[in-house]
Amino acid sequence: MAPASKLLVKLSQKLFPVPSDRQQFIEALTQPQPFSPCILWCRSKPSDTPFSTEPPIAWQPDFIDRLQIGEKPGQHPLHQQGYFYCLDFSSVFAISTLLSLDVPVQSVIDVCASPGGKSIFAWVLLQPSYLISNEVIGKRLGALISNFKRCHVQPATVLNLDSSLLAEQLPRSTDVVLVDAPCTGQSLLAKGLNNPGCFHPVTINKNANRQKRILANSAQLVAPQGYLAYMTCAYSIEENEQVSEWLVQQFPQFAPIDVPHLQPYQSRYSHLPCYRMFPQERLGAGAFTILFKNTHLREPQETVIQPLASLVKNLRPIATF
Repeated sequence: MAPASKLLVKLSQKLFPVPSDRQQFIEALTQPQPFSPCILWCRSKPSDTPFSTEPPIAWQPDFIDRLQIGEKPGQHPLHQQGYFYCLDFSSVFAISTLLSLDVPVQSVIDVCASPGGKSIFAWVLLQPSYLISNEVIGKRLGALISNFKRCHVQPATVLNLDSSLLAEQLPRSTDVVLVDAPCTGQSLLAKGLNNPGCFHPVTINKNANRQKRILANSAQLVAPQGYLAYMTCAYSIEENEQVSEWLVQQFPQFAPIDVPHLQPYQSRYSHLPCYRMFPQERLGAGAFTILFKNTHLREPQETVIQPLASLVKNLRPIATF
């Protein structure tokens, strides 16, 4: 058992007014227990699934399975054949805001895409005509490309650009923009991994400022009446609710959208409709998520727009599928 640091205790006091809730949160990070493995079916699910599954929760999409603890889906031949992608259920929670979209989606940009799970979720759910998965960190591109190849994700394009360049080259171009923002990664502790310094105020503020920069750029990508999905795997309010409130202040045309199936997870730390999963709930390591809509209407001169695919060709894609 790892001792709780003073900074972890301080965060728990900020998050949970009830002492017993604080203790459960601290224990989830200092005495991590395994979570049920989770898989995203990229192809049609076999009628006779090879895994023992947990009962689905009410909003869980059909192409997601939570498996019983002890199952090792990554070692199954179907994994290598690209039938499914392994991920933490927290990731499903975070990207599940897309389940509330009821309009056809032609294009998706995942701004911080590697290793690719949320891009694949959007590809399976929304079936966009065009998927762009961007990863600015070069050493993370290999995992993204490998997962797309294995899971037969297409049509899709992989880019390696800073979000500022995306905003410059592809303004107001995309129906759905995903920002799984770089963060302190505090939830890694719930998975039994080390993450020194993740609760330090300097680290938190540095990440919050980076998230604001990425979100500001990403907001410029969203087409009129399009959507911006923001999510992290951090617990700190500064990285989540406060960043979301900053976005609304800076870009008032972006209205936060209620996501009915996530109402039980409504954050108590903001008046905005934003949602949290904590590790002591035993579904996953934890996540924060919020969905915005660009309320601007398309300008008359935008009636005819250059196809996104032709614009992307000029950006020197790393890979195309």
